[in-house]
Amino acid sequence: MATVSLKNVKKIYDNKVTAVHDFNLEIADKEFIVLVGPSGCGKSTTLRMIAGLEGYLRGRS
Repeated sequence: MATVSLKNVKKIYDNKVTAVHDFNLEIADKEFIVLVGPSGCGKSTTLRMIAGLEGYLRGRS
């Protein structure tokens, strides 16, 4: 059984742009989710952090 948990995750890029701010997410085993939002709201950055391709400034995963 696998779960994904993000708690108070924050990501700021080198140019001082905040991509994700205090994001919380709990995904249970076999649960299906969809991230929806406007361009530039942090959807892809969040997925990259979950995949381990991006680091984050603070929080826990």
